Amino acid sequence: MEQIPLTIDSEDTVYTVSDLNSEVKWLLDNQFGSVWVEGEISNLMRARTGHLYFSLKDSRSQLRCAMFRNDNRRVQFEPTNGQKILCRGRLGIYEQRGDYQMVVDRMTEIGVGALQQQFEATKKRLHAEGLFDESHKKPLPPFPKSIGLVTSPTGAALQDALNVLRRRYRCAELIVYPVTVQGKTAAPSIVKMLSIANQRAECDVLILMRGGGSLEDLWAFNEESVARAVYASELPIICGVGHEVDYSIADMVADVRAPTPSAAAELVSPDQAKLQIALNNVQQRLARAVIQTGVENSNYLQKLSRRLANHHPSQRLRQRAQRCDELDMRLQRAAQMSVNRASSSINQLQHRLRNVSPQREVARRFDRLMQLTSQLQNTFKGQFTAAKVRLAGDIRALETISPLNTLARGYAIVQTSDGEVITSATQVKKDQQIEVRVASGEIGAKVNRIGKPPA
Repeated sequence: MEQIPLTIDSEDTVYTVSDLNSEVKWLLDNQFGSVWVEGEISNLMRARTGHLYFSLKDSRSQLRCAMFRNDNRRVQFEPTNGQKILCRGRLGIYEQRGDYQMVVDRMTEIGVGALQQQFEATKKRLHAEGLFDESHKKPLPPFPKSIGLVTSPTGAALQDALNVLRRRYRCAELIVYPVTVQGKTAAPSIVKMLSIANQRAECDVLILMRGGGSLEDLWAFNEESVARAVYASELPIICGVGHEVDYSIADMVADVRAPTPSAAAELVSPDQAKLQIALNNVQQRLARAVIQTGVENSNYLQKLSRRLANHHPSQRLRQRAQRCDELDMRLQRAAQMSVNRASSSINQLQHRLRNVSPQREVARRFDRLMQLTSQLQNTFKGQFTAAKVRLAGDIRALETISPLNTLARGYAIVQTSDGEVITSATQVKKDQQIEVRVASGEIGAKVNRIGKPPA
């Protein structure tokens, strides 16, 4: 296809972009002068310089506005999104971007905007129905295994919440339920996803969230359908919508309201300090249990030793000594098993702690526990060795006073044939058969003479 050359008549004026914007700005300034405009504030922003930037809107259109610091200082109220106001200013163009705008020099308040009125009406109606009652709000699980995130999959709020949860509570499973959080489709999308999350019942708690924005941007969370879906949820819901100053109807219905998405993530994740205290308590109880077991076993061993000392025949002594050794070995095995269970428990707690607390602190405390365990084992062994030494001394003492040792020194035990021990010459008669027991055996004898002991 042949291209037709472009021609410009000599009468045509060619403008640069800057020249055209300047001409339009001049026409607007001279054609309209100062005008009064009524509308509702939207997308209000206060710059660090003190200037105000916002839009005035009605049901069909909107107008960008700027109000500089020297003028907005004279405003007798605090402008907010959704507020209906009357402004005076001059129409013009922001030449750098070619934006049509109004530079406001005066502002007066004339009432609450339509969205704000709708918000208050919905709030009043739902409050009367009891949707905000504290009795209906469910407690949050202290250690959720699975956390559902109902939000836009591309929004900054999701990344903020993920960062908090990964830092504070890595052991929880995170499930994202993607929804639209702004526009006409947002409310149906949220209602549908809350229903799906409850049907699946795969989470212990849900976080409904989005980042900050104007009243219009956050309006989906003020819809009655969303409020009723939150109220009907069987799963606990934390609502973190907008910034701290933003307060939606969904916040009022939810079981817990968080000022921001990040704060919602912090509320649902356990406190590391409390977990550390709980772990310390478990370690202290374990150490006390191990010590108490050792004390009880030591007391039992002493009781057996006292019983053994009351039964002096050598055979009984040997049996009791063997029993003592058996108890000694059982005690060592029991102590070792207790230490092994303690070590296993500590390893499990360490694994959990590594997910929620600094690893260096856990390693330092584990090393300390192992030192105490080693000291406890050494103490047990020392006590057992001392008990054995005392037992051996008791055996030697008993053997020293044993009648068998007395016979070994040349003495004898004389008995009648009935087994009665003869301690006096009057107990026998001449020619009576007697039994003489010496260290290496027994001798049968017959009484030949009965006399008195030498003087």
